[in-house]
Amino acid sequence: MTNIPHVVILGGGFGGLAAANELRNSLSATEVKITVIDKKDWFMVGFAKLWIITGTRTFENSIGSLNELSKKEINFIKNEILTIDLQNKNIKTKLQNISYDYLIISMGTILAPQKIPGLIENGFNLYDHNQLSEIHDKLECMNSGKIAISIMGMPYKCPPAPFEASLLIDSMLRKRGIRDSIQIDFYSPAPITLPAAGPEVSKQILELVNSENITFHNSSKIKSVESKKLIFENSEADFDLLLAIPPHIAPKVIYDSGLAKEPGFIPIDRDCKTSFENVFAVGDVTILSVGENMAVPKAGIFAEGEGITVAKNIISKIQSKEETELYDGKGGCFIESGKDTASVLQVDMFSNSKPSTNLSESTTDNLSKKLEFEKERLSKWL
Repeated sequence: MTNIPHVVILGGGFGGLAAANELRNSLSATEVKITVIDKKDWFMVGFAKLWIITGTRTFENSIGSLNELSKKEINFIKNEILTIDLQNKNIKTKLQNISYDYLIISMGTILAPQKIPGLIENGFNLYDHNQLSEIHDKLECMNSGKIAISIMGMPYKCPPAPFEASLLIDSMLRKRGIRDSIQIDFYSPAPITLPAAGPEVSKQILELVNSENITFHNSSKIKSVESKKLIFENSEADFDLLLAIPPHIAPKVIYDSGLAKEPGFIPIDRDCKTSFENVFAVGDVTILSVGENMAVPKAGIFAEGEGITVAKNIISKIQSKEETELYDGKGGCFIESGKDTASVLQVDMFSNSKPSTNLSESTTDNLSKKLEFEKERLSKWL
């Protein structure tokens, strides 16, 4: 009996789940063994976090269980990954060692609020699921003052999300009839709202937030946070409630294994290969450069596309076929307005050698599509 090739997937997010399902839908359990390892046993579509903040959702109603993977003959191990031994093709977790024939690294990013002095003591982390209900409560209790939303490092995941957050919070405060007594300021280190989307779309997003009386402060590079005060490189600003998007880094095990240099991400090309044989990387843990100074954004839809690309390439190898797929760089993100509508930001990262983007009208139909997008992923992957 020949050995069944073993594909080990590190991370049960968009990239990992898309790859695992693509592999299993194409090859039976007698043709490939698949193992997903993650330190948490749930998956959530990131944008549900904003609904927990607004109070229209709970955490429990927004997650799917990774334990469901076993129904598809995909092994799931809930454990922390301690080392990635690329020489001996071995993954060490707290409980066991797992050897692989093919490795897909889709571990995402780590939020690093500790990199900004004073942030942990004086502000909330908008992206930390453990802080969402507390952020919700703070917004519900607030009757006047200043809210600051601050992007504290680039790149960060789901580029439109902080802007959506500002619009949804605006809408929450309007429903309570107190929006006029609360100032919302948005600080970004970038010169425009969404550098990844280019100047045209950035201008549209700027107009959208400005139309709701949200002030966008560009080129605001954070140095530190004090009590009720943001210290930027060239200025200072007061706040009563700070919602921060902290710097993102790769997991420590990625640096330890030599896959990336701190504080960066794993460099890949459109085939999503790393420099190690049969080792692939997808999603937020990677950097896929486009031209001189652009990269594929860190968002679930791109991780999903890369995961499917890698799975197809592994299937080709297992079936001893020659062809290789390249990731097409296409995807769409929803931008919710807070008025029960959403627009769609369509991105094609590799069209005619430079990225093309376009922002649709804001409609209720797009908001339904956003809900459908979440439901579809949860039901088809788990």
